[in-house]
Amino acid sequence: MKITRIYPDSQGESHFDEIEIELADAGDIGLLSALQPATGIIFRETAEDYDYAWHPAPRRQYVVFLEGQADFSVSDGETRRFSAGDVVLLEDTSGIGHYSKAVDDKRRKTLFITLD
Repeated sequence: MKITRIYPDSQGESHFDEIEIELADAGDIGLLSALQPATGIIFRETAEDYDYAWHPAPRRQYVVFLEGQADFSVSDGETRRFSAGDVVLLEDTSGIGHYSKAVDDKRRKTLFITLD
C-alpha cells in the first residue's frame, strides 16, 4: 500500500515522497501490515474556507482523509490534492512545513493518528 509522506530536508525545505507499507497475506481477512505503534487518535473537522499558511506539523502523525478534499503544498513548490481514502504521513515537524487549504468550498473530516 503506497502512502504519501511530507518530510523536511537538512535545510528545512519540505518535500513529498511516496512510501510503501508492506502487506502480507492474512488468509480470509485479506492483506495486513505489521502492527504500527501509535500514541493517540484525533478526530478533526475543518471549515469550507480552511486556509492554513505555512506551518510544521506539531508531531509525527498520519492524516487519514475521511471526507472532503485539501490541497497540501510543500516548500519545493509542489502541490498535491488529497481526498477520502488518502493517507499522508506528516514528518515535517521542523523547518518551513507545509501549507494546507480546503478545496471546492466543502468541509473536511480527517483522522489523525499520532506517532510521537
